[in-house]
Amino acid sequence: MLTGKTSRVLVAGAAVLCLAACTGNSTTVSSSSSTPSSAAGANASTSPSSAVSSSAGTGSEGLTSVPGLPQEALDVMNQPQYALGQWAISVRDIDTGEQIVSLHPDTLFEPASVTKTYSTGAAWQELGPDSTVTTPVKRTGEVTGGTLNGDLVLVGKGDITMGGRTKPDGTVDFTNLDHNDANGIPGATLTTEDPLTGLNELAAQVKASGINEVSGDVIVYDRLWQPHDLVGNPVTPIIINQNVIDFTTTATTPGQPASIVMSPVVAPWQIDNQVQTVEAGGKTQIKPTSTDEKTVTLTGTIAADSAPVVNVYLFKDPATYARTAFIEALGRAGVTVTADPVATNPDSALPPKADVDGLTSVAELTSLPLKEEITYINKISYNNGGEAMFCRLAVAAGSDDCEQGLRKGQEIWQAAGLDTNAVVLVDGSGLEGNYVTPNSQVQLQTIMAKRPDSQEWLDTLPILGVDGSLATVQSTSPSAGKVFGKTGTLAAGDAFNDRYRLPVKALGGQMDTEGGRHFAFAVFSTNSLYPDINGIFQANDDVGKVVASIQQAY
Repeated sequence: MLTGKTSRVLVAGAAVLCLAACTGNSTTVSSSSSTPSSAAGANASTSPSSAVSSSAGTGSEGLTSVPGLPQEALDVMNQPQYALGQWAISVRDIDTGEQIVSLHPDTLFEPASVTKTYSTGAAWQELGPDSTVTTPVKRTGEVTGGTLNGDLVLVGKGDITMGGRTKPDGTVDFTNLDHNDANGIPGATLTTEDPLTGLNELAAQVKASGINEVSGDVIVYDRLWQPHDLVGNPVTPIIINQNVIDFTTTATTPGQPASIVMSPVVAPWQIDNQVQTVEAGGKTQIKPTSTDEKTVTLTGTIAADSAPVVNVYLFKDPATYARTAFIEALGRAGVTVTADPVATNPDSALPPKADVDGLTSVAELTSLPLKEEITYINKISYNNGGEAMFCRLAVAAGSDDCEQGLRKGQEIWQAAGLDTNAVVLVDGSGLEGNYVTPNSQVQLQTIMAKRPDSQEWLDTLPILGVDGSLATVQSTSPSAGKVFGKTGTLAAGDAFNDRYRLPVKALGGQMDTEGGRHFAFAVFSTNSLYPDINGIFQANDDVGKVVASIQQAY
């Protein structure tokens, strides 16, 4: 979350432009509407006319030439905010293997959320894009006269949407700025699906199995893998609404409390509304906090002319939240549970894993196909989802240690032909400490492009000017719809100079060029400097402009 210029901010690819969604006093920037350079019509067999013959380094003197790179790209890269940083680019023709652009291609850079292509790509290869996971509900006792004389056990299997993102056509739903990033970047919106859909379906199946009453307890089994977190965020095998609570704040009359709606509504959570509506043109700034994991206090102000604002609270105990939500779903389905619905998940009562596996199932929920889960992860840059991919790889390999999922991922990529020596990964999402070379990302995309399911993989990536984290990037460019890439962003504060720094802005993927060629590419920009948060948006569009200039030039 961007809380000020003193803090280190890990956006990790969620620097999604909210231009279309941000209204009122939310931070916005303008999308570039520049057209391609004069090199746009260059023959596909030659370098663009604006390219020059020798390369130079980065720094205050600027980049004077990079072979194969259009002048329009150089103009972007030589802007003042990039003077103290470094650019790195690798572009290669997937069909011929020809290296088109090469600038520091074998130097390690932090990829931010481009990392997710390594975690989701490994899962794709190992598990298959059509694979699913099944979340069961099991019973420990016998059913007599409609009463279960024992416990119900909801077994978390790592389903990252639990039916709460499924559209009528069976595909995953997402918004271009997802609720996971609502607190850090203005403009987040919610999908229309009920996040409790999966639990409701399981509860209905429990009822249909002949259970009308549970005399024992309801327990959530969350030991598919060992306790694991991502910078304080629990990565668990039970995931309800991405393990956040949504709060939508709407302005009322100046001087009066704002209107706040919580979703999903699950006991014992309630709202302490301390948000005031202020005059049109005033500040919109809302902060959610909780001290007791029962009440979320929202403080701040919302301008009378502001669009509704979404905030989220990440609850700390997903198993207990899921338990309560499931008990409430059972009640809606007509199943009575005698146990305290808001008690802490009684995991001490859980039987060993082998015993859980042997229990009788009374309900099952099948996840979306892996390709749809990965679409959600890549389009909106869902950090916990990227991390969950390595955890699920570990489980598939017979381990409950998510770290073993990283090792499995390395084996998968090495077997596929990736130079894993050029990859340093500490997680599956893209926070601090990961490093890859631009050539590594190009190699990864080339491997995926040569698979028989290459188009399905391509469809999981954000599309320039169309959707996901690239929805508003170069949306008016002729390149819109022809570039498919995973974004990555790390942002930080500089209190000394009262400004923001982007340690990295990255984009890696594939493009269909104007001349009909198919390129894999990676673009990295490091340590750019900006006076305010608008820099995140500007850098996102600048990197997009560099890529668009290449797409148009060939």
